[in-house]
Amino acid sequence: MSDLKQTLSDSIKVSMKARELERVKVLRNVQAVIKQIEIDRQTQLDDADVLDVLQKQLKQRHESLTIFTENNREDLATKEQFEIDIINGFMPKQMDDSELAALVNAEITAQGATSMRDMGSVMGALKSKTAGRADPAIISKLVKDALQG
Repeated sequence: MSDLKQTLSDSIKVSMKARELERVKVLRNVQAVIKQIEIDRQTQLDDADVLDVLQKQLKQRHESLTIFTENNREDLATKEQFEIDIINGFMPKQMDDSELAALVNAEITAQGATSMRDMGSVMGALKSKTAGRADPAIISKLVKDALQG
């Protein structure tokens, strides 16, 4: 079992003992998504795969939060924010903008990338280096800006 899945499982047990029922619901939901993916793929997910699942869960909740906020559904927006906060507790520390820009520039230099044709290889290398620590959309924008000059 990966460290992240074990941490999630331990957190569920602790939350159950503390009778934090809403937190338990959120954690079990995430755990169920992970287990379903493992069943579908017929393999055990490692920490990088679990981080991908957590990122997708966060993205879904952020989208819902935006919709609920725009439609003045503060009750549902509050619930989504609560879930976001819980899931964020399992994510590694996010990279700041300057750290991310430096990593993008270093990778472009290391690969000798000069045009948009090189974007795929740069993104592939950066994906593994930034797993769970940066939004791929932001990385893509930085790479695109750097390659277009």
